[in-house]
Amino acid sequence: MAQAPRAIVVGGGIGGLTAAVALHRSGWRVTVLERARSLEPVGAGISLAPNSLRALDVIGLGDEIRDLAAWQGDGGLRTPGGRWLSRGSAAAVAARFGGPLVLLHRATLVGSLVACLPAGCVRTGAPTTLVDQGDPGVPGRPARVATPGGELEAELVVGADGLRSAVRPVLFPAHPGPVYSGFTTWRIVVPVPGVPFAAHETWGRGRIWGTHPMKDGRVYAYAAARVPAGGRAADDELAELVRLFGDWHEPVPDVLAAARPEDVLRHDVHHIAEPLPAFHAGRVALVGDAAHAMPPTLGQGGNQAIEDAIVLAHHVDPVRLADADPRVRRGGPAVADADSYPPHRPGHLGPPATGGDPLSRHTGPPATGADPDTRHGGRASADPDPYPRHAGGVSADPDPHHAGPSHRHAGQASAGPDPFGPGVGAYVPSGGPHAMGDALAAYSAGRRPRTTAIARKAVSAARLNMVRGRLGTALRDAVVAAVSTAAPAVLLRSFDGIADWRPPRSPYASDGTRADTP
Repeated sequence: MAQAPRAIVVGGGIGGLTAAVALHRSGWRVTVLERARSLEPVGAGISLAPNSLRALDVIGLGDEIRDLAAWQGDGGLRTPGGRWLSRGSAAAVAARFGGPLVLLHRATLVGSLVACLPAGCVRTGAPTTLVDQGDPGVPGRPARVATPGGELEAELVVGADGLRSAVRPVLFPAHPGPVYSGFTTWRIVVPVPGVPFAAHETWGRGRIWGTHPMKDGRVYAYAAARVPAGGRAADDELAELVRLFGDWHEPVPDVLAAARPEDVLRHDVHHIAEPLPAFHAGRVALVGDAAHAMPPTLGQGGNQAIEDAIVLAHHVDPVRLADADPRVRRGGPAVADADSYPPHRPGHLGPPATGGDPLSRHTGPPATGADPDTRHGGRASADPDPYPRHAGGVSADPDPHHAGPSHRHAGQASAGPDPFGPGVGAYVPSGGPHAMGDALAAYSAGRRPRTTAIARKAVSAARLNMVRGRLGTALRDAVVAAVSTAAPAVLLRSFDGIADWRPPRSPYASDGTRADTP
């Protein structure tokens, strides 16, 4: 059997680790290169919608994450004085989108992903520079990256290094890069014993606060405010939060009272306003914030990174590359073909948040903090109906979420020896020299329109959420309350085409073979 192909993943965040697991399970030899000295996540809670949970089903982690997380959706939107503008239902979310919306600590998700990787796969303290993007049409020209330990070669490099990606400007040097989104965010995870409350997001004038219970008994809170970029509190960020939100309704004062200054994380929000021309070049593919950073107002930044990772691994699956040449078929781990899931149907994101749908979200992920990686961003697009909507509801498969045993390996963050060895050798995809190029082009063609549309909607949502004029705020609140009373399903419909997405392949069968193989 031919030697397995080699992949380098630059970045050990959610998108990078998901890509590493998906590539590893489909037969790639993977190394993750992370700049930080540890994989301890910078962030707090992360909200995972049904679309990303189904993506995690593909790698056998969906049910584990559902078990570790708290369901969201029971709660709603409030004013700073405590008046409810709308109420939501977790059961309604699950019924409409075929699964729950859940919240967990980012560290929990990172730990579950790392545990799926072989020991030594993740190298921390490894800042990485892309030296050569390679040429998928030339077997002897792999991609090359430079690390403190020397250069490494691979048939595939995944740029998952976030908003300030070092990989992206090498591929697209003329791209202007990220821009400031107009607001900053704070996040806190604290224990607040004996303070029962309903999960909520509260919209003020140019300010937002959200409070959500986690399954482990702690509380995840986030806040946002329209302020100039680069600002910091004169004393500490907790004191700044008290000044901005200390007189808002309960439990906001109780959460602030339970926090310490060192518990508070603050980041300005940036996004990629101008979409990249593609999500790949040469043998390099971008995922997550490196490709399409968006504001966190839809809670989809991390979710889209997970989708990216699963779709990329699907297209570059060695079995699929081999199938490009019907004369040859590689062995090794494999997954179901794309047609294992129902075909997608035409559709769109629905009315923009500032138009016919006056509420961009709040039946879905918490607006500004549920995906607390504030590097996320969005852009405006003139493309009509910019991505295919996949069929919502529950799969026709008898058990669409069952992933079977996860076949996990004991992974760990390690700065040990390079598992690649001295070089990539002479691996050639058996589908022919152009199979990899075609696969990466298909990844770009599928992901760029969808993420562009979602990013555009996130930008519209941010404009609505962060209105600060007295008249505009009053009008926004009145419309939200009226719509919630008259047609509550409209609020859920704002996530049609997003949360009902389904991955291009079904979960792994219990024996590790293709699920559609007799």
